[in-house]
Amino acid sequence: MTRPLRVAIVGAGPAGVYAADILTKSETPVDIDLLDRMPAPYGLIRYGVAPDHPRIKGIVNALRRIMEKPEIRFLGGVNYGEDIKLEQLRHHYDAVIFSTGADKDRALDIPGIDLAHSHGAADFVYWYDGYPEATRDWTLDAKEVAVLGAGNVALDVARVLAKQADDLLSTEIPDNVYQGLKNSQVTDVHLFARRGPAQAKFTPLELRELDHQPGVELIVHPEGFELDEASEEAIRSNNQVKTIVKTFQDWALRDAKNDTPRRLHFHFLRAPVEVQGTDRVEGLRTEVMELTGDGNVRGTGEFETTPVQAIYRAVGYLSSPVPDIPFDHGTGTVPNDGGRVLDLDGEHITGVYTTGWIKRGPVGLIGHTKGDALETIGNLLADLDSMPTAEEPDRDSVLRLLDDNGVRYTTWDGWNLLDAHEQALGEAAGRERIKVVERDDMINISRSES
Repeated sequence: MTRPLRVAIVGAGPAGVYAADILTKSETPVDIDLLDRMPAPYGLIRYGVAPDHPRIKGIVNALRRIMEKPEIRFLGGVNYGEDIKLEQLRHHYDAVIFSTGADKDRALDIPGIDLAHSHGAADFVYWYDGYPEATRDWTLDAKEVAVLGAGNVALDVARVLAKQADDLLSTEIPDNVYQGLKNSQVTDVHLFARRGPAQAKFTPLELRELDHQPGVELIVHPEGFELDEASEEAIRSNNQVKTIVKTFQDWALRDAKNDTPRRLHFHFLRAPVEVQGTDRVEGLRTEVMELTGDGNVRGTGEFETTPVQAIYRAVGYLSSPVPDIPFDHGTGTVPNDGGRVLDLDGEHITGVYTTGWIKRGPVGLIGHTKGDALETIGNLLADLDSMPTAEEPDRDSVLRLLDDNGVRYTTWDGWNLLDAHEQALGEAAGRERIKVVERDDMINISRSES
């Protein structure tokens, strides 16, 4: 092939960007288009990470450097399946990689889960991150709230629910979210984990961040705080598990403060079995679980009820089906062999690949997507000799197609202008919020002194 390899990557989150980066570092000359249905790149880094996680959002700086490579072009606002289809992509590109991620909440099939004020964590995360398609309003009138799950998403949701809105003034929090959290009635957030502390999927840094929230008391309930043989072995062999368990043990030994406006409770070995209520959530019924010695759990037949008026389930993300290629609804993934997309007969669909959560499921941290992309790109490059070439590989031909279809796409330069405008608006809103808080503080001080 005398020209660069033309590759389309559908999904401009970390998985797609890492795949593009690895391609540019190969010995094969490449010309890559990163397509995303959103006008902005970065996927869940932008719309799935809490605003008070600047460390993780700092990954955007590394992704930006990759996106600025001359071999990579960003085309935002392009909705695959509607604005452009697989047949058209294969006409313009030699290879297509799907990295569309996981954007929906996994279902939890228990009675009452569809009651009003029972939410999926993804919907709440999209709200507080300002996702363009998310609702602008979120009712936080519940005093007692349950969060179901034992991963970092559950931790993020619980932390944001317990946090004081003014503590987010220095972050990128949208103004409507600040106002929503400012009016929150939450006093107690209960996080329920089906297994024990040694099986929790929190990361130590995110867990310890909870201890730096002003006005929030951390309460570890001793019932269910158990360790079996598998737990002890995990503590001995895994420093992360050791740190997590020790952190919880330290918190459990603290004396109750009884003077904080909000409390964050941890309940281990409690499996949700029913959401109670008539017109809205009124309580959560859980079954007491016990460890079986191998890290698994079983029900004891003993049940408890906790009064709550809202529930957030964070039991996992789920990918949406991708048009024109097979999809396994059970695993929420595209069937593949090392990133090579497989048809219904288990044969590789030549020139079509996948990477990230749509490839392996929504597990692992952001860094895991690098190894994932490395495998996929390795197989793509190994297939070059058998890969069909694009019929119309000219770099501008796909732009003409989008123009003819009336698609208003965003370029990298256009996105940078939009990003700068949004940041300026956010900084102005943040300064105004700080002024209001400082003014209210001065009024309160004056009243107290008089």
